[in-house]
Amino acid sequence: QVQLVETGGGLVQAGGSLRLSCAASGRTFSNYAMGWFRQAPGKEREFVARISRSGGRTYYTDSVKGRFTISRDNAKNTVFLQMNSLSPEDTAVYYCAAGDYSSYAGAYNAWGQGTQVTVSS
Repeated sequence: QVQLVETGGGLVQAGGSLRLSCAASGRTFSNYAMGWFRQAPGKEREFVARISRSGGRTYYTDSVKGRFTISRDNAKNTVFLQMNSLSPEDTAVYYCAAGDYSSYAGAYNAWGQGTQVTVSS
């Protein structure tokens, strides 16, 4: 239904910050809740954050709470993930997804290709 493209990943030192963007194509972006997930080599895909259709509700996994902020701009068909105080444990490929407001990956119908985030110690 929608096509998603993540940008903003890169290499950053521990304690630094990155801002990821997820640009959506299509005409019905505001009909979808959005989520961010991440996957490190050899590990399962992990829920990171989600945001409701209007942006009024957000939820974070405990390991990023207080450090990461998810937001969206429906007029620009874009979702963001501001990541502060980054740790090497945050190193992963980060994916955005569109679907229902859920921490369950199966609730999301569309996925981006991912953007690599590498945090050095």
